[in-house]
Amino acid sequence: MKILAKYTIVDDADIGKDTVIRDFCNIYKCKIGNNCKIAAFVEIQKDVIIGDRCAIEAFAFIPTGVKIEDEVFIGPHVCFTNDKKPKAVNPGWKIIPTVVKKGASIGAGSIIVCGVTIGEYAMVGAGSVVTKDVPPNTLVVGNPAKPVGKVK
Repeated sequence: MKILAKYTIVDDADIGKDTVIRDFCNIYKCKIGNNCKIAAFVEIQKDVIIGDRCAIEAFAFIPTGVKIEDEVFIGPHVCFTNDKKPKAVNPGWKIIPTVVKKGASIGAGSIIVCGVTIGEYAMVGAGSVVTKDVPPNTLVVGNPAKPVGKVK
C-alpha cells in the first residue's frame, strides 16, 4: 500500500498490495483489494468491500453496506446510499446492501440508491440516479436511470 497523502485517515482498514490512496481520504474498517487507485477526498466506511484493480475517483462516498467487485470504475462525486428512509434519530435502522459487479462503470455525479445490484460490465451514465437493478452489459442513464443500450 502506498499512501501518497497528507491528512488522510486510514483506521483499521485492510488495504491490498500496490493500492494507492491520495490526499484527504477517510477510510476506516473496510477492505480494499490490490492495485486499486483511490483519489482525493474519498470516504469509504466500515465493512465496505472493494475488489482488486478498482479506480475510485475524487469525492466519491461509499457507506457501510456497499460491496464493489473487481475492476470497477467509480467516477468523481458518485454517492452511494444505505438507507431508504434516513432520519437523524432512527433506533430501528438497518443497512440496505448494494452490490456493484465486476467490470461495471459508474459515471460522474451519479447517485446509487441502496438495495440495487449493478451487473457485470454495466455502465451508469454521468448524473444518473439508479433506483433499480441494472442488468449485466447494460447502459443506463437519467433520473431515474433507464436502459438505453448495451455495453460490449
